[in-house]
Amino acid sequence: MLRKAKVATLGLLQGTGAFELVANSRWRRERLLILCYHGISLEDEHLWRPQLYMPAELLEKRLRALQAMRCSVLTLGEALTRLRSRDLPPRSVAITFDDGTYDFYNQAHPLLKKYGMPATVYQTTYYTEHPMPVFNLTCSYLLWKRRGQQLEPQPDLGLREAMDLRTELGRHRVVRGMIDHSDREKLNGRQKNELAARLSAILGIDYATFVAKRILQLMTEQEVAEVARNGVDVELHSHRHRTPEEHDAFRQEIVENRKRIYALTGRDPIHFCYPSGIYRQEFATWLEQEKVLSATTCDAGLVSRDDNPYLLRRFVDTSGRSELDFDAWLSGVGFLLSLRRAAPQRYIVPED
Repeated sequence: MLRKAKVATLGLLQGTGAFELVANSRWRRERLLILCYHGISLEDEHLWRPQLYMPAELLEKRLRALQAMRCSVLTLGEALTRLRSRDLPPRSVAITFDDGTYDFYNQAHPLLKKYGMPATVYQTTYYTEHPMPVFNLTCSYLLWKRRGQQLEPQPDLGLREAMDLRTELGRHRVVRGMIDHSDREKLNGRQKNELAARLSAILGIDYATFVAKRILQLMTEQEVAEVARNGVDVELHSHRHRTPEEHDAFRQEIVENRKRIYALTGRDPIHFCYPSGIYRQEFATWLEQEKVLSATTCDAGLVSRDDNPYLLRRFVDTSGRSELDFDAWLSGVGFLLSLRRAAPQRYIVPED
């Protein structure tokens, strides 16, 4: 009921010219919209996790919408500098991609070049050094491919109960069991990959074929260097996609991440994105000590000059967002009508 009411309200506002009015207002000109994307599907990932992935065709529609709204698409660094100087151009937008996956290189990057739009990639670096699928996401995806089945327990995978793949909750329990098993056994990245390969064999999925498709893999070192040469800003996202609550461990994630990005791009990354959107107030101080200038969250909103630079809000775009909703946020109307702005602070299992 609330969704229908919102759609009706947005449709009415768009039809009466309110989108254009707000988009051209001084209020909107003093604010920056930071768009957040995760994955652009190579195959069917948007059907598996529509809150993380979207098809390339939808991303291209978004880029065309930015053109149609006459948005000023800036690099993140330039946008934040001009925001502080009160010098933003009309309808300012910065485009960001989290994680630095291969699908950015294969799907998103060509589209950005086609439309002449700059972007920032927040790059984790462990899997750039160790090219293989991300373990926990791979297990989830492979199980989803066999959704509807019930399978026997697999004690050697840490699964002592029957695998019920008929529901998302059942599949989650299987993934959680494999993660717990890998933690107990202190498996490293390559050993986790072998565990995923064994799961794939049990499910009747050719793991070598899956790996060759590069689904759920990050860009290689060579690909990161290439997109950087082509104008993409590669920024900090932690080395192992995690934000430890202990200061020294947190700092080490930043130091390792920064060192590897600098080696690949030749430039010092100074902007950060919290992995999985998880942040704590003390992280701001720690980032400042490391000479990081900004940090983005998954909280929803536009960014104004007086906002905390270490708690910058974004609009997380997904397959479930309608064209009307997207246009509303480009104009600023979406933010004015939004009710829920804070993202859930739930930890996602890190990769190491």
